Amino acid sequence: MSDTATTIDQGEVDRFSAMAAEWWNPTGKFKPLHKFNPVRLSYIRDRVCENFGRDPKSSRPFEGLRFLDIGCGGGLLSEPMARMGATVVGADPSEKNVRIAQTHAAESGVSVDYRAVTAEQLAEAGESFDVVLNMEVVEHVADVNLFISTCASMVRPGGLMFIATINRTFKANALAIFAAENILRWLPKGTHSYDKLVKPEEIERPLTASGMDVIHRTGIFYNVLQDRWNLSRDMDVNYMLLTKRSPTA
Repeated sequence: MSDTATTIDQGEVDRFSAMAAEWWNPTGKFKPLHKFNPVRLSYIRDRVCENFGRDPKSSRPFEGLRFLDIGCGGGLLSEPMARMGATVVGADPSEKNVRIAQTHAAESGVSVDYRAVTAEQLAEAGESFDVVLNMEVVEHVADVNLFISTCASMVRPGGLMFIATINRTFKANALAIFAAENILRWLPKGTHSYDKLVKPEEIERPLTASGMDVIHRTGIFYNVLQDRWNLSRDMDVNYMLLTKRSPTA
């Protein structure tokens, strides 16, 4: 790998570092992620249990599985995974994010191995995982292809990688950026840039080249009447891809 190749967009790291103290405030700048968490947690639980033959109703269905939460932020996904029994590495390039995550995990009595590292550093160290959570990260990196292929290289044979992001469509620009930042005030202005949004096919190309198969696709939409996010067939705005490495890889 070239010494100059990096997935880090320093401007994005700085932006999220500046908001680090807000991660665990359900009414703060990350309120949308707190509302988003239930639908993605249930999706991850059900699909991981299906893949590894676990009971989703058990208290610790992920016992014995090793997870990577890449771009973990303050740990909104890392902690629930650990509570479900997984051994979790939470990685983020922002030292501030990692410190916030470590403090909250300690206060909550949850064991997560948080590290201020990049995907490249983990891959170069030979790390491997049963499940990689790549959630709401690809729209913030400098090199999508490098980031996807690097994360994919750490998925063990038979393992999964979840990817969640925002589609690059006019509809997404109107709803996920303009409305979310200017009308609903869900997000600070500048949180997302339209030209950094990623279409599903742009993610699938490096996945396929890395030996991963896309085994499930779903959209996610916000139901105003229910005040919650639900899975949907509409992938024009928010969407998730579930990918798997062949057991014989």
